Amino acid sequence: MGSSIPEVELSSGSRTMPLLGMGTATFPFAASEAMKSAILYAIELGNRHFDTAALYQSEQTLGETIVEALRLGFIKSREDLFITSKLWCTDAHPNLVLHALHNTIKKLQLEYLDLYLIHFPGSLKPGEPKFPFNKEELLPMDFKCVWEAMEECQRLGLTKSIGVSNFSCKKIADLLSTAKIPPAVNQVEMHPLWQQKKLREFCWAKGIHVSAYSPLGANGTLWGNSQVIDCEVLKEIAKARGKTVAQVSLRWVYEQGVSLLVKSFNKDRIKENLHFLDWSLSEEESYRISLIQQRKGFPALEFVSLDGPFKSPEEFWDGEI
Repeated sequence: MGSSIPEVELSSGSRTMPLLGMGTATFPFAASEAMKSAILYAIELGNRHFDTAALYQSEQTLGETIVEALRLGFIKSREDLFITSKLWCTDAHPNLVLHALHNTIKKLQLEYLDLYLIHFPGSLKPGEPKFPFNKEELLPMDFKCVWEAMEECQRLGLTKSIGVSNFSCKKIADLLSTAKIPPAVNQVEMHPLWQQKKLREFCWAKGIHVSAYSPLGANGTLWGNSQVIDCEVLKEIAKARGKTVAQVSLRWVYEQGVSLLVKSFNKDRIKENLHFLDWSLSEEESYRISLIQQRKGFPALEFVSLDGPFKSPEEFWDGEI
């Protein structure tokens, strides 16, 4: 199954990224045996792209599972996998980026990452990664110098590609104005109820690949809700096609030319989530989905404070909300 998951070449040109990835964020953030078992099962089924972050506390578990997968022969070498991790806001300071990446690589028991992302366009006072955090710890990010430190990580070979997450068009444009290496990826919330058309078109024009997190709306997580799974339009299409709402949503995201990250530790769902590749939505179905009323799931209110760098959600997202 591994070879049947299509891949995309990133602007860094170092290697291709599988368009389906498995997320490892659960809330409260913690590692578990269920996570380990699910990741191992996903590798056995053919999943090759795994997404983690310093914040998720899943790096060590993912690393241990990779070792186990190699021992069991599910993969021949580390090169068979595409591993993404993220720089948390407490380390989003020019002098801490390299140290943070070294920590991540050590926990994963790897020599390098395939993709390293700035998790959010904001900094916090240095300390242990945690969420939620005290708003008094919010600091403005030195985008130019933090990105220079990210570029250094790529030049040193500690990561094959670098990118961002939760960045608006404006914040990417600001970054590009000084960047020597452009971000290869922008990982953002995206699903039929938050379609990100403007951002996708902007990133496409700049050669930045968009990766969709929470393509099913992140039900049961810190901010998620069931608005995607409960959407009547998706339910009607799913019923007519003999598919699940999840499969319809994943297929729609995939057909927009982006990669998608799906998080489930349920083995039946992990298997089910692979079955969006062997069919297509009709033009009429795609049109119906395009008319769905838009509603962002994650407003990032945690980053909004009258005393902080972002006074409103509109400011944080630069009006893309």
